[in-house]
Amino acid sequence: MNVRRAILSDVEAMMALINHFADQGLMLPRSRNSFYECLREFLVVEDQGRIVATGALHIIWDDLSEIRALAVMEEYQGKGLGSSLVKALLEDAQTIGCPKVFTLTYQPGFFERCGFTMIEKEDMPHKVWKDCIHCVKFPNCDENAMILNLSKQ
Repeated sequence: MNVRRAILSDVEAMMALINHFADQGLMLPRSRNSFYECLREFLVVEDQGRIVATGALHIIWDDLSEIRALAVMEEYQGKGLGSSLVKALLEDAQTIGCPKVFTLTYQPGFFERCGFTMIEKEDMPHKVWKDCIHCVKFPNCDENAMILNLSKQ
């Protein structure tokens, strides 16, 4: 299996994967347009030409970025692909000099195993919420906010 940057021809598979879990209420849905607009943020895991996992690193400000849209096909879960993607996304954050990475998630146990700690959503800067206005759950967000300070590792 290969972790790599997403390319245009990956969009349909990425969208199907993420929206499959969104239909189950496990993550938020994403539009085709959002994938094309943010494609350069995404990594994928490919197995024999098939996209089996994806995730993105979205820059919020000079000291904060977000891991978002992290999904692994059910039959590939428990094999370390999610952790590998998080590690690669954290390396991207370090490469660009971003000291803190957060996530909004329904899977806090997974992110705790990756080193993230729970925080209050209200403690996050207002810039974090600029995309929330487009969310189907706005203003009643039920995700967990978690953060990892890379400068303390």
